[in-house]
Amino acid sequence: MASDAPKLCLVTGATGYIGGRLVPELLAAGHRVRVMTRSPERLRGRPWADQVELARADATDADQVAAACAGVDVVYYLIHALGGGTAFENTDRRAAEVMARAARGADVGRLVYLGALRPQGEELSPHLRSRTEVAEILLASGVPTAVLRAAVVLGSGSASFEMLRYLTERLPVMVTPRWVHSRIQPIAVRDVLRYLVGCARLPTSVHRAFDIGGPDVMTYAEMMQRYAEVADLPRRRILPVPFFSPSLSSHWVGLITPVPAGIARPLVESLRNTVVCSEHDIAVHVPDPPDGLLGFDEAVRLAVARVRDSAVATRWSGASVPGAPSDPLPTDPDWAGGSLYVDERTRSTSADAATLWRVVEGIGGDTGWYSFPLAWRARGRLDRMVGGVGLRRGRRDAHDLLVGDALDFWRVEELDEGRLLRLRAEMRLPGLAWLEFHVEHGRGTDGATTDEGGSTVLRQRATFAPHGLAGHAYWWAVAAFHGFVFGGMVRGIVRAAEQRS
Repeated sequence: MASDAPKLCLVTGATGYIGGRLVPELLAAGHRVRVMTRSPERLRGRPWADQVELARADATDADQVAAACAGVDVVYYLIHALGGGTAFENTDRRAAEVMARAARGADVGRLVYLGALRPQGEELSPHLRSRTEVAEILLASGVPTAVLRAAVVLGSGSASFEMLRYLTERLPVMVTPRWVHSRIQPIAVRDVLRYLVGCARLPTSVHRAFDIGGPDVMTYAEMMQRYAEVADLPRRRILPVPFFSPSLSSHWVGLITPVPAGIARPLVESLRNTVVCSEHDIAVHVPDPPDGLLGFDEAVRLAVARVRDSAVATRWSGASVPGAPSDPLPTDPDWAGGSLYVDERTRSTSADAATLWRVVEGIGGDTGWYSFPLAWRARGRLDRMVGGVGLRRGRRDAHDLLVGDALDFWRVEELDEGRLLRLRAEMRLPGLAWLEFHVEHGRGTDGATTDEGGSTVLRQRATFAPHGLAGHAYWWAVAAFHGFVFGGMVRGIVRAAEQRS
């Protein structure tokens, strides 16, 4: 029988798109939540961070995962190696096997997995195949398991929605691949979350997969046309052509949208398949709301409104980029004998510290980087060309940052409100790079406290730890531009703060 008592829920993937939204929903439903993450510091600043237990664990480390599962009633398994390169299937398989053993060993009451719809009688894309394998591993774990299988998730900030939004808004006339005519049953993110929360109280006898989808079945071409109508755009002209391979399609998507080719490819590959629900049995256990599931038009309308209001709770870019560095800024003695290049610039300003900090925290995205815009755009395009994330990821919020936020081709590594912003580079580099901004009040340019305490100082520091000869060559090749880029940046930030004051 199902129990109405609050559960202790372990949420994996809490820095990702779905996980970051599921945690507050579980708390609102009265459950206790433990969050499993490799980097708990990335959750600082989340509105719910002080309401959850934190478990530091790598998903492939058996001992760490076992410790995270201890005493847990329900495990939400939300880990996917999306964009993880050719080895992603092995990574997904290994992590799922580790969780299956840990959940069984800890006598967990239920596993809940958000997977993907499985088309019948079609060759599966690699990512749909991997999602299916993970579901089978969890179902075979010996723990009561509920697998929710969804197609495209519609919500502000999801990779699927960003792809749909940018393709439709930027291209009034589109030459498109054949996959735009595959049938899809999208679902609003709020309905996905409602099903996930409802699964916490399923009776132990429920052990199976469920198809979940919204009320509309359409092709991707129809989704683009409906999006254009909801967003008050003219009708789009869509001209399908037969020669677009998944690889070519993903590069085309990467060129037009903020979603890089490495992440776009698995999304595109999955769209080749027919992804439509074959049953709606989940409603027996988690009844539909009285007014029904959210339709495509209303889901898009809500998502567009949240984007325009800068009220996007989580974004696809919140998850770690596969292969991106996670090393902290090197300050320990192990680096003493190595090379570390630093470009540091300091500038005093008459602007008050609060105003200067607002300019610093608002950097990037649509605001830009306050220096040599052409150079920044060129660097972003070059990064996209070599498979990096480029500049178009933008920011989750136009004004506020949180530790772990993606910021163009940087990631927020440290944030001390009003004083320090440290960014770690996620662009393709022959080394590791950081960019720091320190706002100091009442200090002179030599760092000493001024008698009058009236000047505000911006200290900006770029740090680069080269990898091999290529790293040293890279630093010296771009050093001549630092005066324009980094010097112009510190001057531009100060100028903007003074204009606001």
